[in-house]
Amino acid sequence: MTTTLAKRFGRSLLRTVTEAPGLHPVLNSVTERVRSRSRDSRREYLDRMSTAGRDGSARQRLSCTNLAHGFAASAPADKQALRQLRWPNIGIVTSYNDMLSAHQPFERYPGVIRDAAREAGATAQVAGGVPAMCDGVTQGQTGMELSLFSREVIALSTAVALSHAMFDARAVPGVCDKIVPGLLIGALSFGSLPTIFVPPAR
Repeated sequence: MTTTLAKRFGRSLLRTVTEAPGLHPVLNSVTERVRSRSRDSRREYLDRMSTAGRDGSARQRLSCTNLAHGFAASAPADKQALRQLRWPNIGIVTSYNDMLSAHQPFERYPGVIRDAAREAGATAQVAGGVPAMCDGVTQGQTGMELSLFSREVIALSTAVALSHAMFDARAVPGVCDKIVPGLLIGALSFGSLPTIFVPPAR
């Protein structure tokens, strides 16, 4: 989605929310306050993302040594494609672990995404993993005190994973009420890159 299209979509969505017939006046008032309060920071963010989008893939600006480190662990065919900068590269930020039954299927997703990327003429690399805790396990235990805080840790971990400047797009497997918002917040730090959020398949 281009920056212009994203802006237009955002304005249209906001108009739909704020001008919907029968919408409660308090909701309209709160929405307008949030919009007004965040106008400057939103403009700064959109300008930053617009500049990043115009600059193109950060991977093309990496030095030879940076790039070599970035694909050193890849399969031979992927190394060749990454070296020649001829295919787009997808960064995978995974929230796989064995503690969440909903997240356990993500164990096999990196391989599936890599294979699908190759078929489509792209490469894919696991950029990093994020912690994803299960409230069912920690409920009533001291670990539950980290539950809400974990969203911020997930956001930071996502941003750290994507900071390698190796990626043209992202695939982000995740589910649950703190994990998806954390992934989204982190991914928005690199909002000029297309992102696909991937729920678990059963």
